[in-house]
Amino acid sequence: MEKILFLAHTEADGSLSQAGLEALTAAKTLAQGLGAGFDAALFGADAAAAANAVAGCGAGTFFCVSGQAFAQARYATDAAAITTLCQAAEATIVVCADDSRLSRAVPGAAHRLGGRADTHVTALAAKDGAAFVQRWHYRQRMYAEVTRVQRPWFVTVSGGVFPASDVAPGQAAVQAVTVADVATRTTVKEILAPSADEQTIRPDAALLFVAGAGWTKKQADGQPHTPEAAELILGFTTKAQASLGSSKSLVDMGGEGQAVLPFLTHLHQVGQTGATPRHPKGLATCCHGEEPHVVGWRFIGERRAVNLDAGCGWAQGKCDVLYVADAFAVMRLVNAMIG
Repeated sequence: MEKILFLAHTEADGSLSQAGLEALTAAKTLAQGLGAGFDAALFGADAAAAANAVAGCGAGTFFCVSGQAFAQARYATDAAAITTLCQAAEATIVVCADDSRLSRAVPGAAHRLGGRADTHVTALAAKDGAAFVQRWHYRQRMYAEVTRVQRPWFVTVSGGVFPASDVAPGQAAVQAVTVADVATRTTVKEILAPSADEQTIRPDAALLFVAGAGWTKKQADGQPHTPEAAELILGFTTKAQASLGSSKSLVDMGGEGQAVLPFLTHLHQVGQTGATPRHPKGLATCCHGEEPHVVGWRFIGERRAVNLDAGCGWAQGKCDVLYVADAFAVMRLVNAMIG
């Protein structure tokens, strides 16, 4: 029988992240489908406290690696902790979040254990007693169901696919695990992070706001209004705490010497050659809704768009509501309404 293991690291405040709680739901779902129990493996500065916070999740045993050496993301210590935890739990399938820290360390741990790793998984299921995962390919245009015979099998789950597990705290059955001394060459001195207002990519936001190239084009008076566009867009995303995205054409304009919105980078790009975010709602502005861009909206729950062209791509069944209007005028009113 498979031995399912939920794997997570603690955050700076000692809790589990939203993505981690979503991966916990995924692990429970797979375990139920296979008719098996599951254990949990946590590592961080104080993993035992995090285990107590999710003690009611149904895990049999909580394997924990604690210590200041594991408080910060570092490949050497993270990979060593994951390897040791999996060996202690004798896990055959390991489910974890697809965040930057685990995505960096999990492949190395899988190699050390002679296993395999599949990333960006969007579904897990059990069929005829075997575990299957779903992964999207070719820029989210097709998907495949995958199973493997190699063990341990590491599965990293994309954010927003599963609901976050809401469990009661308690006294967890913790088994402390000791990691052998790891040679490290990296010392974490300080973490420099932008303030909440400066951070425009917000994966957990309820709304995705996408800006298209039309924001920098000539407007009704024959002149571009790029500075005002930047003010309107940042004003809205800051007040609404929305996540900011962009079309490829707008991002590429910066490399062509044209007037651009200074806060946009290729990390904001949504579409076939960019990101495929997952938000409950999305609003596209000054964007024509061409297929290479819209494919990045595949996992957006409710889609709305603002465009002056009533025959744009969004009008061809690609959004739920299309507002045929001037985005400048619309966003001025919206910003005024939300204060």
